[in-house]
Amino acid sequence: MISYDYLETSLGLAEIICEDESLIGLKLVSEKTHSDSENKTSKKVKSQILEYLNGSRKTFNIPIKLNGTDFQKRVYEETLKIPYGSTETYGEIANSIGNPKSMRAVGMALGKNPIWIIIPCHRVIGKNKKLTGFAGGIDKKLSLLKLENPEIEIKE
Repeated sequence: MISYDYLETSLGLAEIICEDESLIGLKLVSEKTHSDSENKTSKKVKSQILEYLNGSRKTFNIPIKLNGTDFQKRVYEETLKIPYGSTETYGEIANSIGNPKSMRAVGMALGKNPIWIIIPCHRVIGKNKKLTGFAGGIDKKLSLLKLENPEIEIKE
């Protein structure tokens, strides 16, 4: 069963989508489009996202279910391995999944990341430490990177 819940954050309104006991979606939205339906998983998501945004949480312990193509799932799984406060380039992700020429496809997959922040696509940057696209906006990507590592060197 699919359920929806919402959380107001410092970055905007987050929509939390659960299927049974797993998180399948977390994204910023402009308004609520479903009735709130808090459950055990969405409650845990809300708590952990707020802890992350206030700087007291570095990892998440939430059951997730990845949806997407096999390629997208490989990209998401590899992105989940990027440590808090670190970054990788699209090329590094492409190499890690054994497809070194797929940098653009990696970017496209991350552009469809269904579980914002928890699958930390904000930690993926362009070569030469350059900020590139982010579904929530470049300003939010920079904000998340600076939250995790105030000393991070990023080129805008």
